[in-house]
Amino acid sequence: MFTFCADPKSIEGLQWLGCYLTSGKHLDFYMSFLTVLALLAITAPSALLFGFGGATAARSHFLPLRLFGKIYIAMVRGVPDIIFFLFFVIALDQMIEYVKFLAVCPPGTPSPWQGLEFRVCPEAKVPLSASSAGWHDAYGFLLAVITFAIVFGAFAANVLYGAMQAVPHAQLETAEAYGMSHGQVFRRVLIPQMWVYALPGLSNLWMILIKATPLLFLLGVEDIVYYARELGGLKTQAYEYPHGDWRLYYFLFLMVFYLCMTRVSEIGLGRLARRLSRGQATAAGEALRRAAA
Repeated sequence: MFTFCADPKSIEGLQWLGCYLTSGKHLDFYMSFLTVLALLAITAPSALLFGFGGATAARSHFLPLRLFGKIYIAMVRGVPDIIFFLFFVIALDQMIEYVKFLAVCPPGTPSPWQGLEFRVCPEAKVPLSASSAGWHDAYGFLLAVITFAIVFGAFAANVLYGAMQAVPHAQLETAEAYGMSHGQVFRRVLIPQMWVYALPGLSNLWMILIKATPLLFLLGVEDIVYYARELGGLKTQAYEYPHGDWRLYYFLFLMVFYLCMTRVSEIGLGRLARRLSRGQATAAGEALRRAAA
């Protein structure tokens, strides 16, 4: 990064620290924070979309669709997250490669399932072996986003389903009595009012999602936990920047980062809750009405 960093072993003090903190590995470490933020920015709306679809399906009058929604919620919520993360990523990866195997591999190619191993022809690998490291990282990140969205979508579906059930049924019947169709009641009465009931559960789910981002390491994505452990570990004279075991300091830094993230989230969610409670027939809405009176 700096010209005097060409020979790290010949410098010391603040110069050594400046070179150490701007090394290539540390720049990757700083970029990994963007990876975590990108995961949250993409996964949160994706999980909410999965959750809304699951909750709507679970309330459907069409029996197969209702069963699908309830099975999705029960199955994903009933399996420990770490098992689902490890299993689903492997299964999804093999499914993608198998579909590509059927499309591009020459006729007569042996089945990819050979005993306990899964092998496809080189043309069916996703991404290809010759692809750059960036494509491999992007593919791993995509699998992680899909997995997070499906897992947390099931929890969001359960929250949204309960919120939909909490909206007073009399209001829905009144809207239908005024001539609204079932779809209009759903869009204009049920959906706008359910958010105030869903927000506490969704807030907790958002906090859990933030704390679950270190699971990226299990999915093969080099995240902030990976780099903290890698950079903080004992480095001997064989390395450019030898130092002792500094993992404690790196993980303390991560702790501060996550505490700041959750604190900012609490402030934002609190403001959103007050906004959604205005005019609602809830304890929070009544408190706002009295405060404004």
